[in-house]
Amino acid sequence: MALYAPQPPMQQGHSQTAAPIQHRWDPYSDNGGTILAIAGADFSVIAGDTRQSEGYNIQTRYARKVWQLTDNAVLATNGFAADGQNFVKRVKQRLEWYEHAHHKQMPLKAIARMIQTMLYGRRFFPYYVYNILGGIEEDGTGAVYSYDPVGSYEREACRAAGAAQSLVQPFLDNQIYFKNQTPEPGAPPFIPGTLPLATVLALVVDSFTSATERHIEVGDGLEMYVVMKEGRSTDDLLGEGKLPEGVEVEELGALGEGAGNRTFLVKRPLKRD
Repeated sequence: MALYAPQPPMQQGHSQTAAPIQHRWDPYSDNGGTILAIAGADFSVIAGDTRQSEGYNIQTRYARKVWQLTDNAVLATNGFAADGQNFVKRVKQRLEWYEHAHHKQMPLKAIARMIQTMLYGRRFFPYYVYNILGGIEEDGTGAVYSYDPVGSYEREACRAAGAAQSLVQPFLDNQIYFKNQTPEPGAPPFIPGTLPLATVLALVVDSFTSATERHIEVGDGLEMYVVMKEGRSTDDLLGEGKLPEGVEVEELGALGEGAGNRTFLVKRPLKRD
């Protein structure tokens, strides 16, 4: 009995030194765009641009990245657009189950934990999505929770994610956390989350305007969701005068019964190049 089987004859045109062929399957794609959220004392602002792209190819100029979950919570998603839409659909489904079972909407802190559990449960084939959750806690304070694709999360005063994160996050660190700034002698220490709403809205607009000028994957339109505590005045949101050209403000209807918090959607155009 032969120890080694004879080699099959080589076919004509095939080299014995041919390089191996690697076969890969990549189900993910990065569809660009940027999201951010900033928490205030009694409000939260969650924003995202509307451009969806793949590399230098713009797929659509209006693709939502920010979604209202409840009267207290808004979720922004960025990364693989298909995964983001599927994830938001599943989150809304669980929130509906909770409301039918308990006859009330899930609190923001519980939503944050639920999202962490859902992301971690898919850690071996994760959603390629970076999430930022913002809204109003049960004590009436604004809150922002940021996530990585496998569920690690923390509560912060501000967070940006997406294609222009490296441009926007240092700006937010400087303007929200007052990092790399020298305070005046004798000035009281600054506490994050105490800026007025008008200032926060201006920072959001400046962040996306500058990112649009510098990054090809950001642009077209800006959607800002503003969640306000019950009883808060809307003067600094709507303003006393006429809104700038192209800016639209819409108050979204309550999703639950007896909700006191109010949610507004502010839309404005961005550069379309």
